[in-house]
Amino acid sequence: MSIELLGGRILSPYFGSSVYVWGSIITVFMLSLSAGYLLGGRLSLFKPSIRRFAALFLVAGLLLYPLVHYGEAIMNLVFEHIEDPRYGSLTAALFMFLPPTIVLGMISPYSISLLVTDAKKSGSVAGYLYFISTLGSAIGTLLTSFYLVLWFDIDTILTGLTSILLACAVVAAALNWRET
Repeated sequence: MSIELLGGRILSPYFGSSVYVWGSIITVFMLSLSAGYLLGGRLSLFKPSIRRFAALFLVAGLLLYPLVHYGEAIMNLVFEHIEDPRYGSLTAALFMFLPPTIVLGMISPYSISLLVTDAKKSGSVAGYLYFISTLGSAIGTLLTSFYLVLWFDIDTILTGLTSILLACAVVAAALNWRET
């Protein structure tokens, strides 16, 4: 959710903050997450492991971080070719947010496959995981919108979010190392 909120801040200097822009951002995130859920569920069918789980966080971080350095260039390129806020914001959001958000969407279903040890408890595990995920999203939304955007610039926040993803990858890799 933090990335989605920042998306509005990133797109607004070029396309404004109209309903078209927010519609584009929300649509790209919803489609990306949907694709990620599907891909993560499929990936979880093939010998799920903590190593692959760590790799998902690593890849998400590696796909997010380039926005810090290339986000403005992408925005300029899109704006030069598509000034219409409807299609320009949609195109920019697709280029910038689709790849990392797909990978982020893969994490939840993959997590469920790692956590479910008894098929009878799969609903409970999924419910608990989605509870934690949604609670985290709510906290991240409030933290980002009420504080982070006031204290830091967008690139600093994106760097922080990337660092969190990479830290999760390191923790998961350490757990994998410990188990082997």
